[in-house]
Amino acid sequence: MIDEFQKIIDESNNIVFFGGAGVSTESGIKDFRSTDGLYNMEYDYPPEVILSHSFFESNPKEFYRFYYDYLINKDVKPNECHKKLKELEDSSKLKAIVTQNIDGLHEMAGSTNVYNIHGTIYSNHCTKCNKFYSLDDMLKYTGVPVCECGGIIKPDVTLYEERLNDEVLNKAIEAISNADTLIVGGTSLNVYPAAGLINFFNGKHLVIINRDKLNVYGALQINDSIAKVFSNIKV
Repeated sequence: MIDEFQKIIDESNNIVFFGGAGVSTESGIKDFRSTDGLYNMEYDYPPEVILSHSFFESNPKEFYRFYYDYLINKDVKPNECHKKLKELEDSSKLKAIVTQNIDGLHEMAGSTNVYNIHGTIYSNHCTKCNKFYSLDDMLKYTGVPVCECGGIIKPDVTLYEERLNDEVLNKAIEAISNADTLIVGGTSLNVYPAAGLINFFNGKHLVIINRDKLNVYGALQINDSIAKVFSNIKV
């Protein structure tokens, strides 16, 4: 299957990569839904409750306790998947990365055309005056980060109950619609509306790289470590 994947890459000129949590777990970031992930850790509330817009507004102290404990991962590094995607971008084969992850590892690897459809921990704004705060700014706080104007600072990540950013979403749809090859990696395709993005793909080759087999018709499926798969690809 690796040989077939390599052949697809070799003959493709407009590749888009659509990635989920499985891309980041191989760098050491916990997956919400894995057996050892955040959904199975002991905490005062379930993660899907804590990471909701209404919970952020009603209980920012508990939100930020969880956020700083589990969603800030400054020490992690890009893995072979991130690095190989950068090489594919440099070769002009890869045109865009669409990611559900908020960790910024694709940018850390050097990729430039990245659509973070769920936002990123590296961007934060005051809910009152809209002043920008970097991740380094946020790490200076303990407890709830409060702007100098008195407003609570909120990370620019899409919480439950919130809409995706329309501008980012539309650019992601355009990239996928124009691709001749779509590589879907490290995602179960269970989180909507993000998972519905593959329905916009009309190209020639659909490749799915995931540890578990997905019920997707007409795709080349490789059920293995995504970092391992990409480490065997030549650009």
